Amino acid sequence: MNAGLFRRLGAFALLFVVQMLVLNNIHLFGCATPLLYVMFVLSFNRNYPKWAILLWCFALGLCVDISSNTPGVAAGSMTLIGVLQPYILIPFIPRDSADDFQPTMRTLGVLKFAYYTIICVFIYCLCFFSLEVFHFFNWQQWLLNIGGSWVLTVLLILVIENVIRNERREQQS
Repeated sequence: MNAGLFRRLGAFALLFVVQMLVLNNIHLFGCATPLLYVMFVLSFNRNYPKWAILLWCFALGLCVDISSNTPGVAAGSMTLIGVLQPYILIPFIPRDSADDFQPTMRTLGVLKFAYYTIICVFIYCLCFFSLEVFHFFNWQQWLLNIGGSWVLTVLLILVIENVIRNERREQQS
């Protein structure tokens, strides 16, 4: 087994545990819940096999569904974002980049990584809360849930990615 698989398993477990033990208990203003496990999808390399992305995303979504009592909502949303992630990444990567290009704040730049994160998290939140509500009777609450969770999740991912980038910069110095 290679180190990349163990690193991915570690990220899977860490994001799952943090989401279940800490972030699922945060509901700012009754509508904003950080969905940090979406960060897992953002980290797949450029030419990572699409079938493997789907399996990883479905597995993480299924684990979240089982622990959060949201039958199929996270699994469906994670699978959708797993399908779309390689295509969303294409406009943001340089043309002459390596086949194993990993999208991080350091490799893409702050602005491109922020746009990439904003798009992926928005699609995820839109799908997640649409499946969770499954009707548009209370559309104001639906929009608040999408908007609040989207902003909170994007901010949390950007802060964590910035901390990781600064940590790597200090290690290289």
